[in-house]
Amino acid sequence: MHIKSFGVEMWMNEFETTCELNLAETCVESITLGELFEMSGQHNSILNDLSAMKMSYGAIEGSDRLRDAISGMYETLNRDNILTTHGTIGANALVHQTLVSRGDHVISVIPTYQQHYSIPESIGADIQLLHLRSENAFLPDLDELRAIIRPDTRLIAINNPNNPTGALMDRALLDQIVDIARSVDAWLLCDEVYRGTDQTGGGFTASVADIYEKGISTASTSKTFSLAGLRVGWIAGPKDMLNQVMIHRDYNTISVGVVDEFLAAIALENRDKILARSQRITRENLQIVKDWIASEPLLSWVEPMSGTTALLKYDLPMTSRDLCVALLQEEGVMLTPGSALEMEGWLRLGYTNPTADLKLGLERFSGFLTRHRAHTSS
Repeated sequence: MHIKSFGVEMWMNEFETTCELNLAETCVESITLGELFEMSGQHNSILNDLSAMKMSYGAIEGSDRLRDAISGMYETLNRDNILTTHGTIGANALVHQTLVSRGDHVISVIPTYQQHYSIPESIGADIQLLHLRSENAFLPDLDELRAIIRPDTRLIAINNPNNPTGALMDRALLDQIVDIARSVDAWLLCDEVYRGTDQTGGGFTASVADIYEKGISTASTSKTFSLAGLRVGWIAGPKDMLNQVMIHRDYNTISVGVVDEFLAAIALENRDKILARSQRITRENLQIVKDWIASEPLLSWVEPMSGTTALLKYDLPMTSRDLCVALLQEEGVMLTPGSALEMEGWLRLGYTNPTADLKLGLERFSGFLTRHRAHTSS
């Protein structure tokens, strides 16, 4: 099976471990296990439970404790509507592999996480892209969606909050997309890995799994919950669909690690504390970026409404990769080039790393822009 190289992951693999200041990171600043234990107030009992834990495969579909904790973040679901996976990346792959066959018509928004169009394409699906545009605040144009949907459309893939733009579809917009999907009986997959990071209110937008009978939501403990090292994700959706996913999952997962699921359950049972921390970081750091970009004449953006990343439009005669490589070499600062996201002319900024790193990275980026602006003008 041929599949395109994963642009973002190749870029991260090439430079992530050698940069000085990583402003390409997409997780809210990771927490330590010690911090997790402190938040739970169960430090000694957790260590005792871990010491007594038998290293078996555990519950194949995910522990009841973890699936109960996950379902608590949805309005209409219970543990039978949850299946654990190896991160959101495993969840997305399993959904596409289960529901999409050669020749199926699949619609995906772009930009988004590349899985949502490259995996269906590799299967042999008829993939059609719905482009998100800055002039529409990077939200889907519903007239365009209506124009490309077909009676035989099998699946629509969206991403909310969106990576890399930080755009956020509210309940009213999601309801309209559901109506469009329902009109042709299509599945609606929503990658919700950044759910919980909205810039206003309680942080959570409605989940597709709650509002559509053929809605599927994927997420994990990685981004919002600052625990990417656990590699725990999940699929939320109709039980019959999950039974079909299990057939594919038996070939590449079997089960998620019992230690990982145990720690993930503790995290989600104490999610109010983790979410409070994440929302403080995302909201305070975005304000720093907002103040900074207002003083940068070579940059423009659509301000993110959620998530951990922003797309920056730049005005320099350089490709996005050349700019990012030069920034790394000259300043030690890592961004993600838009070319890795099929968004040439843009840069992805991750702003939820440590605040001190963000401030220093932006300061160095400003110096880079000033220097290259002067060079271009001379």
